[in-house]
Amino acid sequence: MLLTEVFVTLFVIMDPVGTIPIFLSLTGGRSPQVARRAAWQAVAVSFGVISAFAFFGQRILEYLHISLPALQCAGGLLLLLVALELLTGKEDEQTAKAETNVALVPLGTPLLAGPGAIVATMVFSKRVHDWPDFAAVALGVIGVHVTIWLAMRFSLPILRLIRESGVLLVTRIAGLLLSAIAVQMVADAVRAFIAGEG
Repeated sequence: MLLTEVFVTLFVIMDPVGTIPIFLSLTGGRSPQVARRAAWQAVAVSFGVISAFAFFGQRILEYLHISLPALQCAGGLLLLLVALELLTGKEDEQTAKAETNVALVPLGTPLLAGPGAIVATMVFSKRVHDWPDFAAVALGVIGVHVTIWLAMRFSLPILRLIRESGVLLVTRIAGLLLSAIAVQMVADAVRAFIAGEG
């Protein structure tokens, strides 16, 4: 089902659970009201960026004479790098100054609306041929962003529940699933290249 595929793919790429410790570190020392505002602002920025690329990304590709299989292959390789970072634990430490709005950068983008999520959404939007397809992709994107907002909004009780070891375990599993998705994207791109030449 397209809705499930969109939700699961973006869930793995955007990693709501893995975002929790980063969100806590970026909003540390701030009031609960500021942290809650940062949560919904980050989700709003991410949703806006991804939606813009879903609607206009194809036109940008056509203007630059880039085929979707080429973008899909590049996106797959990029996702593979992200997956390796999740599997090996080589994640950049996020720091923030008190006067900066962390909801815009780095939370909204590139942490949430990163290249991987953008490419995946563009690939799914290419498969939209009628209103049910559009509704499935739209609901999948909205569902993931609601999940991300809930994860950040209730990050403190979630972290107390699953502990840091639980976050680490989920991050490793997400990395494994993401690597499989990346390889599948590259394989689909190669098949598309071969079919186009044939």
